[in-house]
Amino acid sequence: MTTVKPAGPRVVGAYAQTAVDTALDAGLPRERVAALLDVPTSQLQPLPEAIPVAAYLRLLDGAAKELNDDCFGLHVGERMRLATFAVYGMVLMACRTFGEALEQVIRFESLAHDLGRSRIHIEGDRARYEWHSPYLAEASRHLPESVFAGIVETANWMARRHLPAQEIALTGTTPPKEGEYHRILKAPLRFGAAVPYAYFDAAILSMPMPNADTSLFPVLTKHAETLLAERARELSEPPILGTVRQQIAGLLTRDGANLAAVADALAMSPRTLQRRLTDAGTTFQQLLDATRRELAAGYLERADLSLTDIAFLLGFSEQSSFSHAFRDWYGQSPANYRAAQHTRH
Repeated sequence: MTTVKPAGPRVVGAYAQTAVDTALDAGLPRERVAALLDVPTSQLQPLPEAIPVAAYLRLLDGAAKELNDDCFGLHVGERMRLATFAVYGMVLMACRTFGEALEQVIRFESLAHDLGRSRIHIEGDRARYEWHSPYLAEASRHLPESVFAGIVETANWMARRHLPAQEIALTGTTPPKEGEYHRILKAPLRFGAAVPYAYFDAAILSMPMPNADTSLFPVLTKHAETLLAERARELSEPPILGTVRQQIAGLLTRDGANLAAVADALAMSPRTLQRRLTDAGTTFQQLLDATRRELAAGYLERADLSLTDIAFLLGFSEQSSFSHAFRDWYGQSPANYRAAQHTRH
């Protein structure tokens, strides 16, 4: 069964997984973790592709209370690695410098979550990193503290050494276990800030990234940009379109991407589904064609897929049917399109 993505602000599964694993390893029962997230226990490892922001915040606060861990957010951030940040984590390792990596964080942060956004300000020989979130007023301290601990741990991991911060300011009041904050963040601390921030030597931004494979940067950023555009579309269009598109993509290879099958998967009648699509300004056939068209372009960039393979993945019974449809979409054959893409790269 295809998992339906949250229609509103969300946290991708890879990012939320760190908090889930931290809670489970600390002894919180699987049933309680699943209840906090409102998912079946069978979907905890791995999580669905995305979960609502509200569920993630509920997990942070609930796990902290039930584990009696005043530093739960810190402990989540302490375990974050590049995989936590989903697609853009790979982009970071292809950057030339830490400054370029920070630019990609600002550029692609929404691919991991809608919890908040990073900003950077250069003040002479110091740089000030800020994290702005619409949830700071309603969330507990665990959200911003998980973010800052994650930044510290990930930056140190990428640098292969400790990168000292000159000061880190957090939003909460002075905690009872301040020593744990110093152990993890390793910086002078202050509390009660309106917006969490960190000061560090601006020279760090010019430091080269150890072992960076910069040749992958164009490919990885192109993929990230594609996902960013998809996310922008999800936010701007009626939720039903993304839900149906997702079902179509999952049913294509089984030759089941038809109105009846998609309606059944969404627990509604074909007539109801068609009416909702009409209200959204499209039809099922138009959405099917658009989904196939977008998938086709992506598949043709993969050298490991033959045209026959792609035709099958798109639900065409014959390669000739795929080729005919592709000419209608792009005005050229799939082979010519693939050759042009390879020449461009």
